[in-house]
Amino acid sequence: MPGETPGHGQIVSANGPGLSAFIEQHGGEAIHLGVARDELEALRAAIARAEPLDMLVTSGGVSVGEHDLMRKALQSDDFRLAFHKIAMRPGKPLLFGRIGANQKLPVLGLPGNPAAAMVCAALFLGPAIARLQGLPGDAPAMVPARLGADLGENDTREDYLRAVLSPDFVATPFPKQDSGMISSMARANALIVRPPHAPALLAGAPVPVIVLS
Repeated sequence: MPGETPGHGQIVSANGPGLSAFIEQHGGEAIHLGVARDELEALRAAIARAEPLDMLVTSGGVSVGEHDLMRKALQSDDFRLAFHKIAMRPGKPLLFGRIGANQKLPVLGLPGNPAAAMVCAALFLGPAIARLQGLPGDAPAMVPARLGADLGENDTREDYLRAVLSPDFVATPFPKQDSGMISSMARANALIVRPPHAPALLAGAPVPVIVLS
């Protein structure tokens, strides 16, 4: 946990505290079900503990690696998958479905990399919590800003670039956008949104941004 010295083969658990704070900030009550090993029985035991909750949010294990077992752990007669993988960066492995009696319990499977998890939380988890509270659950609003640095052309995925937004609405993206870098996520107060196949842009060009609280 944060504040503890990692042992051999360990990393600091950033996603649990980060997502718990996000949920509380958006009016939910975060119930931490613990850290499960990348083993089917451990994952299924953790999933079973979510039965009385309004929503199950997982982090990690939804990609395509040998130890990404979350989708397999969820598979049962009571599980209905809505989608798995989305054309965005960061956050491609995102998963959503429903589980339990009559598929009543929504399951949002977030990526394990910290920046990807928090970007997906802003885009999907926040609106989902709002819907559970009886609110519209609209997607985060985008506002116009000016680009603070040159950007190359985009590829086939929609990009959400962590950036610092100045008081006069100049959005400067961090040079490194690795989804495992939690430092840039902690410092970012905006996401620059770039559609698939967006052309290269020079500093000063208009760009849409999502302001992070």
